[in-house]
Amino acid sequence: MLQVNNLTFQYKKKPILKNISFTVNTGDHFSIIGESGSGKSTLLKLLYGTYNLNEGQIFWKDNEILGPKHNLIIGPEYMKYVAQEFDLMPFITVSENIGAYLSNFYPEEKQARIQELLNVVELQPYAHTKAKELSGGQKQRVAIAKAIAKQPEVLLLDEPFSHIDNFKKQSLRRSLFKYLKEKQITCIVATHDKDDVLSFSDEMMVLHEAKIIAKGTPQQLYKNPENKLIASFFDEFNEIENYGILYANQLKVVKKSDLKAIVNQSYFKGYYYLIEADLQGEKVYFENDKALKSGLSICLSILKM
Repeated sequence: MLQVNNLTFQYKKKPILKNISFTVNTGDHFSIIGESGSGKSTLLKLLYGTYNLNEGQIFWKDNEILGPKHNLIIGPEYMKYVAQEFDLMPFITVSENIGAYLSNFYPEEKQARIQELLNVVELQPYAHTKAKELSGGQKQRVAIAKAIAKQPEVLLLDEPFSHIDNFKKQSLRRSLFKYLKEKQITCIVATHDKDDVLSFSDEMMVLHEAKIIAKGTPQQLYKNPENKLIASFFDEFNEIENYGILYANQLKVVKKSDLKAIVNQSYFKGYYYLIEADLQGEKVYFENDKALKSGLSICLSILKM
């Protein structure tokens, strides 16, 4: 497993991460979430050995991961890191980029492996296209395929689908994370997108102000958000006096209740409308199957999770 013990890191005098400890089991999908500047990307770089720790230790199985003070070349052989900037060779094809680290001694096996990875990242039509001619999202997919070409034990992904449009994002997530599970490749993802987490993570961790503020399965953190930051990651939410944090889908219109509100606005969301209403001077949001007229007086009931 990956083991992080009391990790502390700072730039100059500013602490970026303080007393970070966690473990990730072999083959698991572990997600790191938090606001911009919370230290997600820095933590991935520390796991890869890009920087030297101020305090603490990082182990993969029995191997300690050390920074540039101890290694001429950063990054252990058994680990790959895909940053938000893509390390591709622009004047060779997608296939050549993916196969750049594969041995030429077994050309048939190499081509079969490249084809397999083209299927995983859904880039078969672009196999012979030069990297410089690709969109940002396509380059991101090539970078992921290149990283897993030699089947690392650990894959670190920093906002892995940030450049990919919604037409491809959902199917690509399913294809990639299914492949990593089948191959028992440990995957650690830094993300701001709940769709990278909810359906795929075995465990997730929330960073805030240099510290871990929550850790657990997506189900545990979604159903019992300890604060507004965690709730906001998952969905629209409300904080109602005497009731605490409630998601928009936990409120519904009823004929009679003590929670009386006035409708402000209806927002079309596809199969439902998100309704904004005024509840004793505070904005609340709830889901409804149809739009409601502004100024309408309603009563709300709370649904249990």
